[in-house]
Amino acid sequence: MKKIFQHIKGDRTIWAIFAALAIFSFMPVYSASTNLVYGVGVGSTFGYLVKHMVLLIMGFAVLYGVHKIPYRYFSGGSVLMMPVVIVLLIYTLAQGTMISGANASRWIRIPFVGIGFQTSTLAGLVLMVFVARYLARNKEKEVVFKQSLIQLWLPVGLVLFLILPANFSTTAIIFTMILVLVFVGGYPLKYIGFILATGILALSFFVLIAKAFPDAMPNRVQTWQSRIVSFSSTEGKEAYQVEKAKIAIATGGPLGVGPGKSIQKNFLPQSSSDFIYAIIVEEYGLIGAVSVVFIYFLLLFRVFVVLRTTTTVFGMLLVIGVGLPIVFQATINMAVATSLFPVTGQTLPLISSGGTSIWMTCFALGMILSVSASKQETEEDILDDNPLDILHETI
Repeated sequence: MKKIFQHIKGDRTIWAIFAALAIFSFMPVYSASTNLVYGVGVGSTFGYLVKHMVLLIMGFAVLYGVHKIPYRYFSGGSVLMMPVVIVLLIYTLAQGTMISGANASRWIRIPFVGIGFQTSTLAGLVLMVFVARYLARNKEKEVVFKQSLIQLWLPVGLVLFLILPANFSTTAIIFTMILVLVFVGGYPLKYIGFILATGILALSFFVLIAKAFPDAMPNRVQTWQSRIVSFSSTEGKEAYQVEKAKIAIATGGPLGVGPGKSIQKNFLPQSSSDFIYAIIVEEYGLIGAVSVVFIYFLLLFRVFVVLRTTTTVFGMLLVIGVGLPIVFQATINMAVATSLFPVTGQTLPLISSGGTSIWMTCFALGMILSVSASKQETEEDILDDNPLDILHETI
């Protein structure tokens, strides 16, 4: 056991949180997969369990590999990844895919593997690191708004614009997290207000264009609108999902009906992903619900612990930029399941089924662990890091 721990660096509590969420996820995913097997008629429950196990093992490999990389490489790496992300997003919008007969232009199919990959999740992670890099490099400089528009907000705006047509909720979450990050990073508040107003105006303009030319982006604006309207309505698909989630939560009681004994999983669409928290509450009761919330709260606490021990501005901003979105996404997922927020399609990190969510969460945790394990990085090493040098070292 000692030999194993010798290879594991960084905050041990974060490692324990990953292990706890990953191990716990098996039962809810296995239980909720019966909806896909008997309701949709696809695959087998054991097959979904094995797939989830493989995805988690791959996620662990990502986590382990990333946490071994000195975090200064992520600074220049984000610059190298920006063009890649933009090309992937354009490709995703251009070809998209169909899932159960529905338009799902947020996914691409990984060749030879046959697994869907959600490019917007990767884009969000790269964007947060990119913004952290910009803020760290300009920490001691007076912000010139016109320069920051070109160096920071133009790339950010382009990526968000490419995500928006297919995934409004992810765009909103990334934009919100970026505003939080730039606020923490000392970006002038008056400029943040201007960027927020510009974002709202851009969204309004996009909605008007989409309504004027509905054939260009079929069903997207209507989907957003229906979700918001049905949040306070008693009819429609979203209202049906929320109603079944409420029944599942009410059925759970203090102790739950027991692992695998959920009834609502057979009627609740997306029971293994978007609404898995409702199934957890039904099967494990209030104790299970509070335990899951506590684990994510503990993760948030450990993020702030890592912040206190970080010796560089980039390290601090990196931890905030990739750590807070995990907890924020978990909060939104649980809020949707408990009918406190409109349906968004956000998964519960490390618990819901889905490879992209698991891998990107592990990548983010790996970066946090890399920061917590590093005691030798200096501000000069990071700020002087040339992306081309990183590419040369990698090759």
